[in-house]
Amino acid sequence: MTDPVSSTSTGAASAAPVFTASAPRPSPAQGWVMVGMLFLAGILSVIDRAALNILVDPVRGDLGISDEQIGLLQGLAFGLFYAFMGLPMGLLADRISRRNLIAGGIALWSVATIGSGLAQSFGWLFGARLMVGLGEAALGPAAISLIADLFAPERRGRPISVYMMGQGLANGIAISVTGLLVAAAAAGSFDGLPFVGHLVPWRMVFVIFGAIGLLVSATMLFLTREPPRQDVAAQGVPRAPGAAEAAYLWRNRAILMPLYLAFALVFTVAYGSMSWAPTMLIRSYGADAGFMASFLGPVSIVFSAFGPLLGGTLLDRSMRSGNTMARFAILSLAPFFALPSIFAVISTDLHVASVMVASSNAVFSVIGTVMFATLQSVVPPRMRGSSISLTLVLNTILGASLGPLLVATFTQRVLQDESQVGWSIAWVCLPFLLISAGLYALSWRAMRKARANGGSECAALIDGELA
Repeated sequence: MTDPVSSTSTGAASAAPVFTASAPRPSPAQGWVMVGMLFLAGILSVIDRAALNILVDPVRGDLGISDEQIGLLQGLAFGLFYAFMGLPMGLLADRISRRNLIAGGIALWSVATIGSGLAQSFGWLFGARLMVGLGEAALGPAAISLIADLFAPERRGRPISVYMMGQGLANGIAISVTGLLVAAAAAGSFDGLPFVGHLVPWRMVFVIFGAIGLLVSATMLFLTREPPRQDVAAQGVPRAPGAAEAAYLWRNRAILMPLYLAFALVFTVAYGSMSWAPTMLIRSYGADAGFMASFLGPVSIVFSAFGPLLGGTLLDRSMRSGNTMARFAILSLAPFFALPSIFAVISTDLHVASVMVASSNAVFSVIGTVMFATLQSVVPPRMRGSSISLTLVLNTILGASLGPLLVATFTQRVLQDESQVGWSIAWVCLPFLLISAGLYALSWRAMRKARANGGSECAALIDGELA
């Protein structure tokens, strides 16, 4: 099979690789077993981050730290290695066993999560969160690349949505399970148990989540196998790792740069709002661990399940109908549906505010599902891992690192009232949402222009999927 971009008339065409015939794909059953393990891995990857968002005040009180330091733990501590190792992990995912890379990443971040629960100082906890970020940097690029080799283009929407659903559900699961564990520990239910019985509730939560992760890592190695790579490029002149990928991104920058930047800004909102929303409900409405477990968690799970399924269904139907540009319309409009969640503070009722907060799980899941599937369609197969890793780098630098810290800083230094954290979420996140919608529309416009004029590798690839 010939790479569709080789038919373009631009200078980029000469750099396009020639692909060998596709290897037979594994059976659907094997594919879905792998998706099931990726689903579990996605849940764990978010739970280990989200647990801290529910435990802000206990951790802050135990270690004697400020809101800004919590913001650093939620963002920069996790994001530093996650960002800087994202691209190397993406390049590795394009070159070595992705299954082994993911299993090793799960083991590393799980051990680090246990270390988080044993931390005795801000520095110790910061270091443990660094290691969590390093381990989790392996998951995204390798997972999406695996799915692309397990399922044909017209069938990728649903498995990607299931994988994304795991990460979406994890926020609600983290809220419910963390609330239940904290409430049970406060009632003395774990007294006398080995390893965790002597720990205060927030520490016990991290240790339990880390132990579960180690079990999932071992299970993945036992149940799954690495699939053959599809459309493998024939070897040409050797180039430095990442050089071909960087050249492709630059040639197609009019489409890809606003696409990537919009996604990073969306997740500045996601990380900023979701990191502080539980604390806002506690400080502004008097919510407690029991409410988090019995109401906010289940409602979040419902929205998280709906979002990826909606995104995957819309993708698959648009592909089967030949409307390849529908994905850009979804991306351009979806950020506006997150507005209620960032303005949840205007509600006068705890339950209404909680539903508004939880609704963002559906919105961000739709955006993530559609974005990842779009990237798999507009880059050549050799870049499937690295294209996803670049989103992780940008999302971490702008989203995970800045989002929580900006909200904390606005609360502490501008509003100077920790009970006003809900308004910090609103004023910090609003401009990011509006700009992201505009950038997605800009990428959509560039793709329409590229398809009309010809000569674009991204346009050739997206049209080639229909052929």
